Amino acid sequence: MGFAMNVLEAMAFLFVGVIGLAVAVALVFFVVDRFQTGDAIRRNYPVIGRFRHLFSTLGEFFRQYFFAMDREELPFNRAQREWVKRAGEGHGNTVAFGSTRNLSVVGTPIFANDPFPPLDNQFACTEPMVIGAGVRTPFMAPSFFNISGMSYGAISKPAVQALSRGAKDAGVWLNTGEGGLSPFHLEGGCDVVFQIGTAKFGVRDTDGALSDDKLREVAAHDTVRMFELKLAQGAKPGKGGILPGEKVSAEIAAIRGLNVGQDGISPNRHAEVDDWDDLLDLIGHIREVTGKPVGIKTVMGSEDGMQGFFDTIVRRGADAAPDFITIDGGEGGTGAAPMPLIDLVGMSVREALPLLANMRDAAGLKERVRLVASGKLVNPGDIAWALAAGADFVTSARGFMFSLGCIQALKCNKNTCPTGITTHDPRFQKGLVVQDKYKRVALYAKEIIKEVETIAHSVGVAEPRLMRRRHVRIMQDSGVSVPMNQIYPSVLPAAE
Repeated sequence: MGFAMNVLEAMAFLFVGVIGLAVAVALVFFVVDRFQTGDAIRRNYPVIGRFRHLFSTLGEFFRQYFFAMDREELPFNRAQREWVKRAGEGHGNTVAFGSTRNLSVVGTPIFANDPFPPLDNQFACTEPMVIGAGVRTPFMAPSFFNISGMSYGAISKPAVQALSRGAKDAGVWLNTGEGGLSPFHLEGGCDVVFQIGTAKFGVRDTDGALSDDKLREVAAHDTVRMFELKLAQGAKPGKGGILPGEKVSAEIAAIRGLNVGQDGISPNRHAEVDDWDDLLDLIGHIREVTGKPVGIKTVMGSEDGMQGFFDTIVRRGADAAPDFITIDGGEGGTGAAPMPLIDLVGMSVREALPLLANMRDAAGLKERVRLVASGKLVNPGDIAWALAAGADFVTSARGFMFSLGCIQALKCNKNTCPTGITTHDPRFQKGLVVQDKYKRVALYAKEIIKEVETIAHSVGVAEPRLMRRRHVRIMQDSGVSVPMNQIYPSVLPAAE
């Protein structure tokens, strides 16, 4: 009996102590909040005002997991992310009962099934496609779906390692992003596209200019198949960037061609390119030095701007043209960019791609210049739409981030990514196990290819690159869908 009384007495003292401590903390917060001048809510509503920030911070979490419907979130909804997750885990992606997608939303693509599709034994896998047939070392690209640019530095070492190994397993290419060629890009043995950004990281001399010796050094790697000259990316067209000197370690400095502790400044454009002729000269120079296909990555701002590029190519001859053009949409992703650029600048890939394909075809360059589509294309329907609209290839960055385990925490720019993908903090990186994640990368790519081929079969063609705009209907605000070839008529009858 005495022991029980002692326990109750101790618990009572503990309870009083906790209440007393809470009151003391509240009094301290009250004084701090009342006399601080930075936050009007906390100054007018001491202590209670602090809950506004707490609930604002937690709101993103609760909306994602509890309140938002499967198709409601941005930039990617739960249904999109879950499809990638199941594909990466090798689980079936069949669903029951019916679609949860609202097909009446304006812009929704609806594929027109054929009444008499090819029989199963008439269904073919997609053939490889050559890029840069006229260069010394052309690239026979095996897959229409590939990994878009993500720099080592923007993403972590284990993330790059998993992407490299997964790309090799799936037979897809891996774009380095503009941060240079790291050993981790090469270790998987996959096909690599080396991206040259405005700072020329990885192929720059001590003054920051393009180095022919460094170009030859990179091109000497057999697995480096192509070079991509980045003019702009969808999330921040017309905007450069800076890698703070405190982040430039000895390893990063060696990969990017900087000094340890030196700020890595990316200008908003290539300093030596003032017009389309300069751009074609630079493309030709890189192609001559490396002997490999050279293309550009850009974002369309208007039809007139890109038309000038093709007019210049026609004037100079097809040999001056880039071997490929990667068209990124204004909805493209990034680790960090100003909100006005993310939200408001750059044409969507849904509009830009068919327009660009028409310009290329009208210039007589369909077999000379390959089109690569990029920008929020992560599920089979996205990729099938792009191929029907005129793309030869599709690349995705965020789709492959989801396959690595990305949960869309929106912390890419804070070095606190909870899945270890966009952080260099060893505490978080240890959660990304390369031996497991590379398999998910490969399975995701393979499942995309398989299901895009299934869509192609359904619309009545033997393989995805035979899909045309007439095979896709686009929902209008009237509630009636219209064939895409009526919205964007092709300049080539065969492309209709």
